[in-house]
Amino acid sequence: MKVSLNWLRDFLDLDKTPSEIADILTSLGLEVEGWETVRPSPVDLDKVLTGKVLECERIPETDHLTATKVDVGDGVVRSIVCGAPNVAAGQKVFAALPGANVFSKDGQLFQIGERKVKGVPSQGMICAQDELGIGSDHSGIMVLPADTPLGITAAAYFKKDSDTVIEIGLTPNRADATNHLGVAKDLAAYFRVQENREVQIHQPKVDFPSTVGLPPFPVKVENSEACPRYTGILIKNLRVAESPDWLKNRLLAVGQRPINNVVDITNYIRTELGQPLHAFDLAEIKGLKILVKTLPAGTPFKTLDEVERKLFAEDLMICDGESTPMCIGGVFGGFTSGVSEKTTDIFLESAYFDPKWIRRSMLRHGLRTDAAWSFEKGVDPNGCRHALERAAQLLVEIAGGEIASEVVDIYPNPIQPARVTCEYARVNALIGENLPKERIKKILAALEIGVENETDTSFTAVIPTNKPDVTREADVVEEILRVHGLDNVPIPTQIRSSMEITQRPSPDAVRNLASEFLAANGFNECMGMSLSDSTYYLGDGATLPFEKEQLVFIHNSANQGLDCLRPTMLFSALEAVQRNQKRQNPDLRLFEFGKVYSRTTNNEQRTTEEVARLSILLTGAHSAESWQPAAKKNVDFYTLKAVVQNLLARLGVSGFQETAIQDTPYQYALRYHRGPQEIVTFGAVQPAIMKKTDVKNAVFFADFNFENVLKAVASNKIQFVELNRFPSVRRDLALVLDRSVTFADIRQLANKTAKKLLTSINLFDVFEDEQKLGAGKKSYAVSFIFEDPEKTLQEKEIDSLMQQLQQAFETKLNATIRKRGG
Repeated sequence: MKVSLNWLRDFLDLDKTPSEIADILTSLGLEVEGWETVRPSPVDLDKVLTGKVLECERIPETDHLTATKVDVGDGVVRSIVCGAPNVAAGQKVFAALPGANVFSKDGQLFQIGERKVKGVPSQGMICAQDELGIGSDHSGIMVLPADTPLGITAAAYFKKDSDTVIEIGLTPNRADATNHLGVAKDLAAYFRVQENREVQIHQPKVDFPSTVGLPPFPVKVENSEACPRYTGILIKNLRVAESPDWLKNRLLAVGQRPINNVVDITNYIRTELGQPLHAFDLAEIKGLKILVKTLPAGTPFKTLDEVERKLFAEDLMICDGESTPMCIGGVFGGFTSGVSEKTTDIFLESAYFDPKWIRRSMLRHGLRTDAAWSFEKGVDPNGCRHALERAAQLLVEIAGGEIASEVVDIYPNPIQPARVTCEYARVNALIGENLPKERIKKILAALEIGVENETDTSFTAVIPTNKPDVTREADVVEEILRVHGLDNVPIPTQIRSSMEITQRPSPDAVRNLASEFLAANGFNECMGMSLSDSTYYLGDGATLPFEKEQLVFIHNSANQGLDCLRPTMLFSALEAVQRNQKRQNPDLRLFEFGKVYSRTTNNEQRTTEEVARLSILLTGAHSAESWQPAAKKNVDFYTLKAVVQNLLARLGVSGFQETAIQDTPYQYALRYHRGPQEIVTFGAVQPAIMKKTDVKNAVFFADFNFENVLKAVASNKIQFVELNRFPSVRRDLALVLDRSVTFADIRQLANKTAKKLLTSINLFDVFEDEQKLGAGKKSYAVSFIFEDPEKTLQEKEIDSLMQQLQQAFETKLNATIRKRGG
């Protein structure tokens, strides 16, 4: 939020520098993120002073240059050479001093310096209108009234002072500080407590004319829950025009674009007092009546941005006498009912809308307007009328309007200040310091928080209605502490801590180990949302069908396309692929840690499960383009398989079974598991799924059950084995097998048969030829590595092991041993 220092000075007598004020605001809980100086003109008007021409003599051998002596009231008489035809002694003028930036006659900024002209010193410049940027006249210098004081800056003379704009990072619980008056009240509380001086808030004086005898404007509030208070007034015969400079400068300083005097006044009041207003063109109010109500769901409404929206039954609407919607109450105006250049009569609204209703409508329609931002935090319901009268006064003064009705004020159940019971002991315990009761009461009084029912041990705090978030004892303590000063609380001499036993293995440590491994192998970590679109899983055209009862639905009014928690990590990854492919980045290696969610029914009780997962995705080129020949052009299933196996090996996970599967969402896949406990499933994503998600290239996806991975890591026992001093021996076999037999079957049987001495088994060739091998057959060339840690293996031992393996393959796998030349 932007705060103007000049604006604050309208409320308070401030003698602090911007840096000091920033420190004070931060200590009060209004964290200052930075500040900047804003100038109303590129010309250095604060370096241009009013002065008097004491002497004026024509410079010889020139036809237009004059040597002058100018006094700007600082005790120094300056020599200035001037080329204007109308300069004369005795005039009051504007003199730009050396260092000032002014406009040249061709509209370019340049800096005034000291120099000599025709041998005459020139220590400044007497300025024309265009040189100061306040007009276009360059026919001569500006001549000021004779009674103009000396030494007045041009900025002060034209009321174009520079401003300091402070950027505040406003927290959601500070509804009272969404406006300049609220920030000024916080500063006043600080000065009253910390500097022990009386500070008065200079509220703008509202000279509101009497409306006695004026006819009321008909307003009916049909939903007082959504609109507890509604005030308004009719103003006629105003003239819509450009706002005066002072108003435009105020709005520009805080980032508001001036539109016209009527709209600018409503924005000015919201920024000054925190109360959003809305002006309706009276000519567009059919039936000359206002109805505050809800409309049937699906009612079309064209908003100010020319978008036709379908209303929800829970949207509070400001309608005309024929129930035609004119505005989404507190959120956004309609396209036709707003103020235009032709407007002469308006109905001005100042209301209090329930923050919950505003927030829901705002999110449903995706309209994050300034008014909705104020209302959702909570405006002061008891400040509506004051803001209305202040705005009406400005409209009369600036736009020439006339009050044409009495003030409408519908407030059936006035909102009372909240009352919070507090104990002194609890206040001191939460602050960490024993504050005297008098200091506590002084702070509360400075914050305009009343005290009732005080006893020796407790009191009741009466909370102003502009602080809707102060509802508990802890909130009152926070208010006391931020004015007392967090830095003033003494640091305790003792610090107590407790021992905490962490889970082993540490999930964070395992996660970091996996992340580092994947990152080192060229993967990038991505972070998808836990929210997903239910259309992926439900309906006839579902991309990956799930039962509706399995999904965890949420009410997401901000984005109705994200209406459930994801039951799988797949679509988060595919959405990332789609975005990257559309931006000419098709080669991806991604991984993501996250959670999936599902509902299950056990013994007629529905429970929600939340499971940690790790997903890995590969698509596109196998390696970067290079002049060297590549073994593979694109990634494939075996590229992913190698990553999965190497990652499990890095984590120390072994001793798992391997099962081939062909199940959605995979075209083909493998699952590593320990009995029913899944560790990872990985494979090629079905082309139909990629087509529905608009993904062009083949995608290979691995889905780890990270919780089961942690269990596997926990059961892993680290053992030291010294390097074998004896040589290893390799033997190869060529096996003719049925196509249904996998290498995993061979490996499992080999490890079971020769597990004591067999240290490695590898598939290094696959051959398929029906004419040579027969129908439904294939040939695997497999290598076996044997070692004995205690001695050198002999030929007889190795031959015996190979015979055992051949016999096992022949009997268990129906294999045929291919001989050389066979």
